[in-house]
Amino acid sequence: MTERLTQTEEQLAHLTRMVEDLSDVVARQTQDLERLNRRVALLMEREAERELDAGTTIPLADQRPPHW
Repeated sequence: MTERLTQTEEQLAHLTRMVEDLSDVVARQTQDLERLNRRVALLMEREAERELDAGTTIPLADQRPPHW
């Protein structure tokens, strides 16, 4: 019975460590996604300003593709 309890405790410790590691991965990925979302928003802003400065009447992002 003691051996079985020891095995269960070892498995629990292992699973706890895995959950902590996965939690760290998810936290890093969340930070990366937030950073990338900010960069995309900044790039879209810059492109819209560039299109406006170029004198186009409708920004390319708002135009329908030619096949519509």
